[in-house]
Amino acid sequence: MTTLYTNAHVFTADARRWAGALVVRDGLVAYVGDDATARRIAGADAAEVDLGGATVLPGFVDGHAHIVGTGEAAGQVDLWGATTLDEIQRRIGAFAAAHPDTPRIRAQGWQHAAVGGRPTRQLLDAVVADRPVYADAYDFHSIWLNTAALAEVGIDDDTADPAGGMVHRDPDGRASGLVDETAMHLLVQPVLAGFTTDDDRDAALAAALRGYAETGVTAATDMGLDEADLAAMVRAERAGALTAHIAGHWRVQPTGDEAHNVAQVARAADLAAAHTSEWLRVVGIKVMIDGTVDGCTAAVGHPYSDGSAPDPVWSLEELAPVVAAADAAGLQVAMHAIGDEAVRIAISAVEHAIAVNGPRERRHRIEHLEVVERADIDRLATLGITASMQPVHADPAIQENWRAMLGDDRVDRGFPWPEMTDAGAPLVFGTDSPTSPHAPLPNMFIAATRRSALDPSLPANVPAYALPLLTAIEHATRDAAWASRAEGAYGRIAAGLSADFIVLDRDIFAADPDELLETRVVRTVVAGRTVHQA
Repeated sequence: MTTLYTNAHVFTADARRWAGALVVRDGLVAYVGDDATARRIAGADAAEVDLGGATVLPGFVDGHAHIVGTGEAAGQVDLWGATTLDEIQRRIGAFAAAHPDTPRIRAQGWQHAAVGGRPTRQLLDAVVADRPVYADAYDFHSIWLNTAALAEVGIDDDTADPAGGMVHRDPDGRASGLVDETAMHLLVQPVLAGFTTDDDRDAALAAALRGYAETGVTAATDMGLDEADLAAMVRAERAGALTAHIAGHWRVQPTGDEAHNVAQVARAADLAAAHTSEWLRVVGIKVMIDGTVDGCTAAVGHPYSDGSAPDPVWSLEELAPVVAAADAAGLQVAMHAIGDEAVRIAISAVEHAIAVNGPRERRHRIEHLEVVERADIDRLATLGITASMQPVHADPAIQENWRAMLGDDRVDRGFPWPEMTDAGAPLVFGTDSPTSPHAPLPNMFIAATRRSALDPSLPANVPAYALPLLTAIEHATRDAAWASRAEGAYGRIAAGLSADFIVLDRDIFAADPDELLETRVVRTVVAGRTVHQA
């Protein structure tokens, strides 16, 4: 089947940036360029769609997402934008009252500044005491439990802290209800996973894909695959229900045993060999070297304002063999590193892999890089490491606690996107949903203005680090595809690539930047098929 799209203002994110028409044949772009040539190539029998002068972009490629988790979060109590403890409690209490038969309450999106940094179980008990309550922080690195939830997961005052995580205690030594990092992953999430059925995961994936179609996301890189999430994606693929291309990174957890760590890499390599389709690929591994600035768990070279200086989740000695094994297997390595010390560990691990394995084509990446020194940016650029960053994490509305925890001039170098490309490093944009909203256009607003999509009245956050809108979109389409080795499949509107594009309700390049927050996607096309039309 051939479709001719005419009367358009097409930004291609390709060498020839602009075009007026495109031809789609059998799910691929056959031509993009001028109207007259497009008509000749399409032929007289082609279906024609007149776009009325609308702006067309490549489909967005979310460079860092948690896809099933994004769908799960859509069904939980939404705490985004709740700036006070009273409002958080009101929302959770209202949800509990409206769902009296729900056995446990799940919530997500609370900010550390709104709860005084480290909330307690008693604050949740005050609104829901008869059922377990689990509330994920907005960054999904901490979870807040009420007393019933602590009992359900088996955490008590004597529960030991695993390496790289903490069960927080009150002054009397009792579990306070806040659990972070590896303690959350090892003690809480496995219990919650046991309450989640395959049907639940399938529904969550479907919800995420609907959200993607409505907001213009046509591909995403999943940064934390496990067996259950991958199985849901496989079921959707077999049913022909995937409406976005997925490239996944297999989560590797530190075990304290090198052989067990490397065995997880071998599992990822097996999965990468098994999943290589147009719609679903396993491309690498994901490791969490540190935590977050908000929780004072990111590994930094200089202590936080409270004097704390946490150790990384992975030391270089533990991480280097894992990265070398993945590199030797041809896998991409994605390393969560927010603090400058964690960034140095990530870079050194790649250096080790190069020394061990020798020359080869590599596309390893560091995720987040929120606190990073210029010397380390130059170092990672020289090694060809991709900087994978999320503009939405720099939203001024969620920066109060972040800035307070650092408490010094590091806040004036936070999220330095232009320094990455100035140094020659590939730069990729994503959202890290559900730690942030998945919609790409507000993400582009923040990238282009450094202002808040949640509260545009706030002052910009280090405005010198803003990027031109066109450049930001390229980082969120073309470059994000390249980073997962998909540059020959999607990410641009170019002949031979999957016909993945979106149509907007206005020309965002001619409008005031504030209009990005009002712009709507009126059509989303993936592999030539319209998956959303407003």
